Amino acid sequence: MPNIKITGLNKIFGDLKAIDDLDFEVRDGEYLTILGPTGAGKTTLLRLISGLTEQTSGTIEIDGKNVDDLPPEERRVAFLSQSYSLFPHMDVWENTTFGPTARGWNPDKVNIIGREMLEMVHLYDRRDALPRELSGGMQQRNALARALSADAKVLLLDEPLRALDARLRLDLRHELKRLAKAMNMTTIHVTHDQEEALTISDRIIMLKDGKIIQSGTPQEMFNKPANPFIHHFIGEANFIEGTLIRKENGHCRITDKANRSFRASQTDLSEGANVVAGIKTEFTILSKEKESDVNSFHGTVDRKLFMGRFTDFEVILAEGGMIHARLPSSIAHKFDEGSNVFVHYSPERLLVFPEPEGGLKAELEMM
Repeated sequence: MPNIKITGLNKIFGDLKAIDDLDFEVRDGEYLTILGPTGAGKTTLLRLISGLTEQTSGTIEIDGKNVDDLPPEERRVAFLSQSYSLFPHMDVWENTTFGPTARGWNPDKVNIIGREMLEMVHLYDRRDALPRELSGGMQQRNALARALSADAKVLLLDEPLRALDARLRLDLRHELKRLAKAMNMTTIHVTHDQEEALTISDRIIMLKDGKIIQSGTPQEMFNKPANPFIHHFIGEANFIEGTLIRKENGHCRITDKANRSFRASQTDLSEGANVVAGIKTEFTILSKEKESDVNSFHGTVDRKLFMGRFTDFEVILAEGGMIHARLPSSIAHKFDEGSNVFVHYSPERLLVFPEPEGGLKAELEMM
């Protein structure tokens, strides 16, 4: 299984720097997810690694070999793009087995890999269908089967589950990783779906404006985000803008612009610093009664939105501002629109960040 090493990688399109001086490695057999908003440079990065786009500067090594001058077909990389690129005159089976057949594999081996791939993506019963006879989701699954059946050691997946229905998307998340591991493939999976990234990744790289802003395990990215943007992108968060007024034993004290006082998690920032404190919506607690004098605020439920397993609430605080809370739907019946509630923040869950340059609003912009 090859490793991938990216050093000083840049790609400029006119006045746009799509990839900005990237340095990272993908370990042998690792399932790495590149996560980020639209326009972050995710697809461009995959095209550079595959050889479909030439970098402006920097180097790409696969299995210890510089591949900058190698054409795509010599890099042993399978790239599943968002456009599918199926051969319109070939049926599902022929598209899937095109790579192994073109390389002269034994017909028995071609049949085995073809059947396994199509059963994995639930298309074996449609193996005689042409691309025009398939739905968009089926075409994407056919393209995925073809990519997995190629004689490649590196698998590049560009939003591979984007066009699939919710049930199939959940099933294929885990099948993708299982199969990539079973086939000894080093994988880079691009997505903007934070839940998808958290559930399938060995490691996540967060990309924004062509730059890496954090990398780590799914647990590290969720529990220890580097800044408010990541805290909000990987799970929606509520934020408090204020001033760090005092450090306490294991906590700190923050005062917001409405002069409300909050106890928050420990921080290395200095007293007097302008800060932003954030807490995930699923860690934002609602109750009918005031349970504590710490981080407890009165409000009114303005909106209630059923989301299946969870229900989202918008609460208008009595002292100004609005927060979001996400509760299990099994207890959501306790709180109706218009009802009075108390909002609670656990100090350990209220993470503290330096005030972003340009302010919080600019920091949270997706583009």
